[in-house]
Amino acid sequence: MTQKIHRESLKNAKRIVVKAGSKVLVQRTGRPDKRRLGLLVDDLAKLQNGGCEVAFVSSGAVGAGLDALGMKTRPKAMPDLQMAAAVGQIRLMSIYDELFSQRACRVGQVLLTYDALKHRERHLNARNTLLNLIANRIVPIINENDAISTEEIKFGDNDVLAALVAILVDADALVLLSTTDGLRDSNNARVSYIEEVDDDVLGLVADKQDKLSTGGMASKLKSAQIAARNGVPVVIANGRKTGVLTRIFEGKNEGTLLFPKESNISKRKRWIAFFNRAEGHLVVDDGAADAMAKGKSLLPVGIRAVEGSFKIGAMVDVRSVGGKHLARGLTAYSSEEISGLMGQKTSGKSGVVIHHDNMVIL
Repeated sequence: MTQKIHRESLKNAKRIVVKAGSKVLVQRTGRPDKRRLGLLVDDLAKLQNGGCEVAFVSSGAVGAGLDALGMKTRPKAMPDLQMAAAVGQIRLMSIYDELFSQRACRVGQVLLTYDALKHRERHLNARNTLLNLIANRIVPIINENDAISTEEIKFGDNDVLAALVAILVDADALVLLSTTDGLRDSNNARVSYIEEVDDDVLGLVADKQDKLSTGGMASKLKSAQIAARNGVPVVIANGRKTGVLTRIFEGKNEGTLLFPKESNISKRKRWIAFFNRAEGHLVVDDGAADAMAKGKSLLPVGIRAVEGSFKIGAMVDVRSVGGKHLARGLTAYSSEEISGLMGQKTSGKSGVVIHHDNMVIL
């Protein structure tokens, strides 16, 4: 009954983010599959023209570029990947522009990097750009800016990017389209509903490497958990299935649904928790862990170890002595200063290492 209610609630979704992986969009060679792209655009345009606000995260640029350049396998060298992305992005966008135009929809391209969303001002600029496109009935087609991305500023794959975009624009739902009909259990039966992505759920995954794509079911589940923790329902479904988006938002039992518990994380704390990468770790005792869980700031007296080298204002993860991930936040001190303060009872400015306003409990 709970699943049915949650499925029915998707009928009311007004702002939707859809992500399609490379294998959904291209042929084995990496060449864009215009027939399949047309069917997907049919679904997206139907949602848009029906009054929904749609943002589309599209993979496939690197694959399209590899095909155009005559490269049979995905290269490992970053300059070659960037070259393929630069060539393929043009091919892919020209196809989307043509297909959406035929269905009375306008599109705009938005290329992002993790680095852009990490810095607060650029983060807000990206949000405002996406919201303005959506408000003007323009479908943003979003991809990682692979032509300039390096390992240090990459999202990892477009599943992560899609989850962050869903959070960024306050989406009502996120759909991750794959080539399988959601998660499968040990008997190869579809898992239609999960409440949380835990070790048991991840234990069902048996991803295989692919020459064109980088994500997999494990990536989709972890990305779905990020979105769900921020109040966004997620459906993982088969993007090769005709009309799958229409059926999802008619409340039909498609794919695997992860429905979130209520989230009261502020937009600023979302930025802290999910749009930054930790530059170091602090290990704290049980007393500090209990205090943080009750909404208290982290004080030097509870810190047992400092791992990594970082400056004032860095994002750090906070862990228990046993290794459990407890929180993350912006530190008021450098790693060197914290090493000198830890374990001490202090007062004044040095009384707070991470203020509760700059901390998110995980």
